[in-house]
Amino acid sequence: MISKTLEEHFKKQVRSQMNELADVVATGGVKSFEDYKYITGQIAGLAFAERIFLDTLEENNKEND
Repeated sequence: MISKTLEEHFKKQVRSQMNELADVVATGGVKSFEDYKYITGQIAGLAFAERIFLDTLEENNKEND
């Protein structure tokens, strides 16, 4: 079982990084299409990792109930 502190820290860090990257795109901080693809790929990867983590936590909680 993962501690709540670790769970909250992970979710906070992932969400913070996703928001920072989204802000770069939204404020015109992307200098080229290649940079845009790279940053949006990072956002997608973080979102995917977050989803896997949340799904794993949910499955773990169901097993422990």
